[in-house]
Amino acid sequence: MKTGVNTEIALTHILTRKRQTIVAALGVTIGIAIYITMNTLIIGTNRYSDNAIFKTTPHVRIYKEDEISKPLEKDSAKIKSTVIINPKISNISKNLINPVKLLDEIKRQPEVTSAAEMVNANVFYNNGKSQLNGVGWGINIVEANAMFDIQSTMVAGDLRTLLNTPNGIIIGVGIADKLSLKMNDNISVISSIGVIKLLKVVGLFKTSNLATDKGKSYMNLATAQQLLGQGPSYVTDIYVNIKDPEQAPAYGKVLSKLTGYSFEDWKAANELFVAGKKIRAIMFTVISWAILLVAAFGIYNIVNMTISQKMNDIAILKATGFSGGDVVKIFVMEAMVMGIIGTILGFLMAALLTNLLSHIYIGADIGYFPIQFELPVSLTGVGVGILVTFGAGFIPARKAAKVDPVAIFRK
Repeated sequence: MKTGVNTEIALTHILTRKRQTIVAALGVTIGIAIYITMNTLIIGTNRYSDNAIFKTTPHVRIYKEDEISKPLEKDSAKIKSTVIINPKISNISKNLINPVKLLDEIKRQPEVTSAAEMVNANVFYNNGKSQLNGVGWGINIVEANAMFDIQSTMVAGDLRTLLNTPNGIIIGVGIADKLSLKMNDNISVISSIGVIKLLKVVGLFKTSNLATDKGKSYMNLATAQQLLGQGPSYVTDIYVNIKDPEQAPAYGKVLSKLTGYSFEDWKAANELFVAGKKIRAIMFTVISWAILLVAAFGIYNIVNMTISQKMNDIAILKATGFSGGDVVKIFVMEAMVMGIIGTILGFLMAALLTNLLSHIYIGADIGYFPIQFELPVSLTGVGVGILVTFGAGFIPARKAAKVDPVAIFRK
């Protein structure tokens, strides 16, 4: 019976102070809407930027590290110290030993989703008197497409044409524009050791990275090996993608131990990008929580003000048999009603904002704003809103529960 009375008293307080109730609910609405929208925006932006990175960077790269020259004589007794002045990088081939076997072992690992052999060749692209420097990726185009989704960046030609064209090459649109090239034109490619090959343009691609479009190309593995004056067993890198990219630093150690070669994970290769990602997350989180706390203080002030104005009523309630717990329930209920109304409206407002932002055209390779409705984030926002509201109501309600009715009546 007392529970029903508690509810009736709480609703009476709310309905008799409609303006303050609406203001408090709107504060929560805006706080929850911004909290959900900000976190959804973080996820969307990170998803887009990760996809852009993973179109050119593997999760883990296996390669042979350069070695610094070492003294020919070793002092096993450690009596003398050997000093090398101006040590040089050893002139050792970067070829991976038995790459086919290594690739097969890597592909059998349970966490690996795809892997591909790779030969990177520093080259010069020539067309007449025009020249550009860049890097040619010697690859199996089918395996590389499974890793980097190259097909989605293609603006002309078909990837599989490269398989059937031994002297084919797929170039970035920046190279094509700079050298005035189009589909089926020939391009002269010179490697860093002076080997020249005349290749046929069988495809054009465009990424979100201008430097990539102006310097990168895809060619058959054999073509890159020939440009470097090497045989068909020459492979400099093995690129690996795994199920969870966030585990790349740890899993890279596993692959390094398996193969006996060095590894580089995508986070180490893109430290500036990873740092920027963390800065965005911290900044958006601080902003969204700050707005939520402002909304919570609004509810706190209203409940606190109500308690201050209702001291006599609280004293009467306690004198007639209401416990401190009943008083807490009344004022927490008031806060929760305001918070729940605000949270529901905030959820709806966030869904509307997300929908509106997703239809804003950004341009370039991004297309539309990289945001979409994220149900887990929205449900988290609802939970956070209710929790913050409860705290904002509970703190002043405890103050009301400690009121001494005798002291109030004496005043």
